[in-house]
Amino acid sequence: MIVSENAPVVSLRTNLGSIRIRLFPDQAPVSVSNFLTYVQDGFYNGTIFHRVIPGFMIQGGGFTPDMRQKTPHEPICNEARNGLANRRGTVAMARTGEIDSATCQFFINVADNEMLNHQGMAPSQFGYAVFGEVVEGMEVVDQISRLATGNWGYHRDVPQDTVEIRAATLTEGNS
Repeated sequence: MIVSENAPVVSLRTNLGSIRIRLFPDQAPVSVSNFLTYVQDGFYNGTIFHRVIPGFMIQGGGFTPDMRQKTPHEPICNEARNGLANRRGTVAMARTGEIDSATCQFFINVADNEMLNHQGMAPSQFGYAVFGEVVEGMEVVDQISRLATGNWGYHRDVPQDTVEIRAATLTEGNS
């Protein structure tokens, strides 16, 4: 994959360690701009990884430690047709069953998840837009992915031990 020379890098400092993510503004300009807006607004600070499925992915960016959902900005256009694949270590926008419903939540793939790639125009086939990849801290991602999970109200796969994003910061590259 081709990465621009000044690709932004975001650091997620969690209570289990830091995760550095290189973003792909050339392939996913809308998703990257959206993610950076949340980072620069401090939106992710104090959110948690609220959904963990071992061998699949870890998801965060939308809930506080007491499982209160934060109010996001408007949904963005789904860029799943950008040619980037949901491979281990890539970061993609989470969404509902509607194609263009992604807001603040994102997930990090802990395996190659080809079924999440764009495969057609129907909502069930459209896929999930990859917009970055982990360049440091995959061991932290793997540690999170192995946590015991349970249910919290209507939420499933919630880690029993809280993993909080204490700070999300743009550490290098152009915004």
